[in-house]
Amino acid sequence: MNQFMPVIGLEVHIELATKSKMFCACSADYFGAKPNTHVCPICLGLPGAMPKANKLAIEFAQRFALALNCQVQLGSKFDRKNYFYPDLAKGFQISQYDLPFSQKGFLEILSGEKVKKINITRAHLEEDTGKLNHATISGRRVTLIDFNRSGVPLMEVVSEPEMNNAQEAKAYAQKLQQIVRYLKISDADMEKGSMRIEPNVSLRKVFFGSKDPKVTKVLPPYKVELKNINSFKFAEKAINFEIERQRKILESGETPVQETRGWDEKNNRTVSQRSKELAHDYRYFPEPDLTPFTFTQDYINQLARQLPELPDAKIARFQKEFQLSAYDVEILTRSVDIANYFEEAVKAGKRHQLTPKQIANTLINQKIDIDEVFPAKLVQNIITQTQKTQLDPKELEKIVKKVLLQNLKAVNDYKKGKEVALGFLVGQVQRELKEEGGPRQVKEMILRKLKP
Repeated sequence: MNQFMPVIGLEVHIELATKSKMFCACSADYFGAKPNTHVCPICLGLPGAMPKANKLAIEFAQRFALALNCQVQLGSKFDRKNYFYPDLAKGFQISQYDLPFSQKGFLEILSGEKVKKINITRAHLEEDTGKLNHATISGRRVTLIDFNRSGVPLMEVVSEPEMNNAQEAKAYAQKLQQIVRYLKISDADMEKGSMRIEPNVSLRKVFFGSKDPKVTKVLPPYKVELKNINSFKFAEKAINFEIERQRKILESGETPVQETRGWDEKNNRTVSQRSKELAHDYRYFPEPDLTPFTFTQDYINQLARQLPELPDAKIARFQKEFQLSAYDVEILTRSVDIANYFEEAVKAGKRHQLTPKQIANTLINQKIDIDEVFPAKLVQNIITQTQKTQLDPKELEKIVKKVLLQNLKAVNDYKKGKEVALGFLVGQVQRELKEEGGPRQVKEMILRKLKP
């Protein structure tokens, strides 16, 4: 029986959070607005309308590229991508072809228990299209076009085809979303359409006898693109369905058609939409109404220095500085707002001898609404809760002995002068107590037991 390995690459479209559109002054805040109210001659592609590039959108794209270890180009330009579709008023899209703003980057994901590097081919800027709304009016099926979205800055991030299952593709897309949110260049809200996933899926045969068939560079002679998927759940389902569909075709001795398919949510299947175009079908040529761009290395270096702490760095620091588990850190760093809130609460809790672990447990287990409860208030709530409970000293002593025996490394670290180890031990006791003891009482008992 033949065996096949999935080959998956992702094209991810991310709308950038600028106030105005990519090539005009119209508001880019189109979500929920009355149709065709955020438009102008440029959005509508009227003759004689001249575009002007959005400087902030370009800066956002460059910051993103630096965060993904990309080569930021010192010279770049826009190109015309020619095709006809009702939501594209001009009959062409201003995009980028051979000189994108950045290329050749990477990010790392967890695949099972291992870290896997996914290479980024390029990240380029373009304008978003209008939106088609299908409706029935007076018994007739009609398609209405809303151009409010037309011209919104859109960044397309193209990966190498290096993912081998739907779980890796999902992890990659989630990591991209997390990074753009840390950078605050997009809300990347998939429900609103500000982040859209387009997986390219194909299968290649695994040749027995190869030491590591995954390293073969021979790609399949086709690929199927899945368009405009707006949730991680649907992306995972669509990829898994497509893998099985293609597997059956290949096992029958046929080759799947190279095409674009959509995800049918109702029937949980992919459906054919159209044949997939190649680059030459779009007849790219340099955009004549926009001059090329040049940037200095000093400018790029300045952008790099302004980058915030990114997810991987924050995860490593939280584990080292706060002695938290990988599980706790993963939850606390999913959102930069939650991570910042946690750090503020830790600072406020120090004055009351609250441990980072105790604050983390409360944040995670009680699902605190950080928009409603200030960090100082959270600390006060924890203190109030712990003061209500009187611990049996004998029971506390029993638990402390157990924790010290289970965490000999932390005990030795504390004896060597590492104060952070004491906080870790207090947190472990608190965990055993299910937050029913005050940290001061716990700390005093631990110190008593650690005395020579």
